Amino acid sequence: MSAQTVSRVTRSLDREVARFHKSPVSDDLRYLLLDGVYLRVKTPTAQRKLVLCAYGITVYGERRLLSFRLATAESQAQWEMFLNDLRKRGLHGSNLKLIITDGCTGLHNALDTVFPYVPRQHCWVHKLRNVSNYLKRSQQKECLAGARDIYRAETRHTAVRAYWAWATRWRPEAPKAVACLERDLDTLLNFLHCPPQHQRMTRTTNAIERCFREVRRRTRPMTCFNNNASCERNYLCSPHSPEPELGRQTPTQFTHNS
Repeated sequence: MSAQTVSRVTRSLDREVARFHKSPVSDDLRYLLLDGVYLRVKTPTAQRKLVLCAYGITVYGERRLLSFRLATAESQAQWEMFLNDLRKRGLHGSNLKLIITDGCTGLHNALDTVFPYVPRQHCWVHKLRNVSNYLKRSQQKECLAGARDIYRAETRHTAVRAYWAWATRWRPEAPKAVACLERDLDTLLNFLHCPPQHQRMTRTTNAIERCFREVRRRTRPMTCFNNNASCERNYLCSPHSPEPELGRQTPTQFTHNS
């Protein structure tokens, strides 16, 4: 392939990226997932660049990549600009039932401004990683297994009971680990207000993490991107889980199930 052909294809992809960033976002989302991923971009110091991402599940049960933007940090200001851009493009949150995040402080402060009345779910995967940091290696298997019983509960009431049983067992041995989970217990259990068939998906940010894994798999042989534009082109062109997460449903069926 000639250099001229490569340049022509690259220019066409740049136009697609620009079109994607300006495209309308339909206000039919039931669940919104927000997270960031770091990718290496070639600079004099080969920096890691942060990409803020928004992923959604519609009232039809379809999954969509909504937006992604290069950012300098997961600060409140950066997330607020990102979320306000989604609102400007049409995402007003009239159908939003839950926002799933990794617990980033800057993101939560931004959500307080942009979507203050939408309940939030703290990702269980991220939280258990944080809990494990306060445990000895010999404690991790048993302690984390007990913590998983909390989110496997069928109702919020039984989940709270499971928490207290776990906390009573581990507080004397690992008080910081228990305090870490207790601090966010309310937001860790919000997924239990969702229909049972949606709870496994809404308790974590795994849906968007799968998207990140696919991007990393495709970019690993490249070592790093040449510039910011090539980073954005790759992210847009990578597959983003086109199959429905919750199964194709009519809006009436989904609302009834909810």
